[in-house]
Amino acid sequence: MAAKGTEKVKNVVLVGQGGVGKTMLAEAMLHLTGRTTRLGGHAGTKPTLDYDGEEGERGFSISTAIAPIIWEGTRLNVLDAPCYPDFVGDAYAAMSACETAVFVVDAASGPGTITTRLWYAAEELSLARALFINRLDRPDADFDVAMAALQERFGTNLGAVTIPMGSGEAFSGIIDVVHMKARHLENGKPIVEDVPAEYADAAEAARAQLTELVVEADDEVMMKYLEGEEVTQDELEGLLAKAIRERVFVPVFSGSCVREEGVISFMDAAVAWFPTMADFGRIPLVNGEQLDISEDDERPVVFAFKSLNDPQNGRLSFLKVLAGTITPGIELTNARTRKTERLGHLYQMCGRETTDVQSAAAGDIVVVPKLEAMTGDTLSVTGKVEAAEFRFPNSLYRIAIEPDARGTEGKLYAFLEKSADADPTLKVERDEDTGQTVISAIGEAQVSVLLDRLEDRAGITAHTVALKIPYRETIRRVASAQGRHKKQTGGAGQYGDCWLRIEPNPGAGYEFADEVVGGHIPRGFIPAIDKGVQETMREGVLAGYPMIDVKVAVYEGSYHPVDSNEMAFKTAARIGFQKAVAQAEPVLLEPMAHLRITVPESYAGSVMGDVSASRGRVEGMEAGTGAAAGETTVVATIPYAEVTDYATRLRSLSRGTGEFELEVSGYEQVPHDIQQKLAEEYAARRAAGEK
Repeated sequence: MAAKGTEKVKNVVLVGQGGVGKTMLAEAMLHLTGRTTRLGGHAGTKPTLDYDGEEGERGFSISTAIAPIIWEGTRLNVLDAPCYPDFVGDAYAAMSACETAVFVVDAASGPGTITTRLWYAAEELSLARALFINRLDRPDADFDVAMAALQERFGTNLGAVTIPMGSGEAFSGIIDVVHMKARHLENGKPIVEDVPAEYADAAEAARAQLTELVVEADDEVMMKYLEGEEVTQDELEGLLAKAIRERVFVPVFSGSCVREEGVISFMDAAVAWFPTMADFGRIPLVNGEQLDISEDDERPVVFAFKSLNDPQNGRLSFLKVLAGTITPGIELTNARTRKTERLGHLYQMCGRETTDVQSAAAGDIVVVPKLEAMTGDTLSVTGKVEAAEFRFPNSLYRIAIEPDARGTEGKLYAFLEKSADADPTLKVERDEDTGQTVISAIGEAQVSVLLDRLEDRAGITAHTVALKIPYRETIRRVASAQGRHKKQTGGAGQYGDCWLRIEPNPGAGYEFADEVVGGHIPRGFIPAIDKGVQETMREGVLAGYPMIDVKVAVYEGSYHPVDSNEMAFKTAARIGFQKAVAQAEPVLLEPMAHLRITVPESYAGSVMGDVSASRGRVEGMEAGTGAAAGETTVVATIPYAEVTDYATRLRSLSRGTGEFELEVSGYEQVPHDIQQKLAEEYAARRAAGEK
């Protein structure tokens, strides 16, 4: 049965570095609570949560999966979020639907760069946080070293609530320092015993440190503690919930998810101490107001934190109930679209498995099929309630995509648009300058998965190609030339003759002037000359790129009373313009990218060196403050052609810790060698009959 009411539902998201055992922790919870009969994903068993074929092939989670855990009368909606760098956007979305973020950390390797990024994202969302040090049965595991690394990275308000008994092959279970009991599994059954003598000192020391940290949540108890009085067991347990809820304390758990050691203690703590949505009191709205969380509020409000196109179930919307209670068939209005949508079915999801539910109260999470709502939308009775948006990582890996077979362009674009609707970190656009279909994503793996799904689900194949750079051409000096077109074919011929003067027009675009006097060119042919010039400018003269910032004047010419027509003068204008450009010092311009690159101080030198090597210039540096202390922002301008792959390059330069913002604006002249190369390539294409 579904748990009812905000006090019986807690939402927990599992995050951390890829490959540290987040999914295994959720699988262990499912197994220990009887939801599954075997530990999924271990010893050849099929995982419940990583059910997508792509996840099996690649060996990491791609999409958030839900594990609904019923434990001690409480439902823990455990969201197993993907934390591979290219799919970390799903983790941001999952955190927006939860009250507690649990960071799983490898006992040997410690916290990684993704762990750090998500830690600060959780801080921005004001989430309670906890840590689970996993894999203590590894030969190189060291709990004390891992704990020290975590405290150095995330602060001294971290305290162990469970500590391991031994490590590596000697790891035999955990000690619950809150209740001062040793806990382990024996033939799958939980055993609770007194703390062994050899671990008594370590357990007492951990409990003392824990007490010192959590008393800060209550001034009265803290004064009592400072005066030398003992903190009672009831006071300690009560303070733990308050300290975690108010984010003055971060509990650290230990264990081995594969051996399922330490998982029961973790679930006990989650039920006892982790906050509910009601503990937060209010939810911020886009208009600056706040939505009160109350069981008595009968006006349902739901928030769509994820959309999924599932090959078996179709489009699914993951909804967090913010207020009231929803039932199948209820109609709610989308604050963004102002459209009313009917929630035909409510599902509880466990991996891919769906179960119908008859209601969901404030604080709960359900999945609804066939909604038009997109990620980030809020639906309510009035349509006037809109929850504040959450921040996604920037999608700055850009690549062009082309179908393998002609005639499938429409199906390709439709699939891409559908995928982008479901995933806010994926964007698709048609670049009018280059004619390419461009995908913006977080990284290469995200695009690779997209192409595989395109083939599996739409039956078409495509490939990626490099982005074309929207170069421009212009001129540097004044020049004049005659354009004369004469053709005799036996009947009426063609005759057009015009003299053109061209000159630079920096920043003012294209201008055309009629300076012909004396009727040497009839007024009716002047627009054709203008049109011929503009067509030639769009095609380019030097290297096949559009020409900008040129002023053109027609000042002389001649005509034939029979053979002259608009087509003849348009052709003459093309000839004259091309000849004039050849004399006017034509140059190629390249778009410039303005970047703000934020990295830890230790990587700033590497970033600046790369800027210089990329024909760029550093224009400033800013030191981070507050939560960004220890980081440096490098402001730089670099030719866009040099940074189309910057998302991948920065990941390598900063070991995944860097972020950047990029804006393309303005043009500068390209170096002579690049101009010559592009001009030669253009000439070769024309000689081969290509555009």
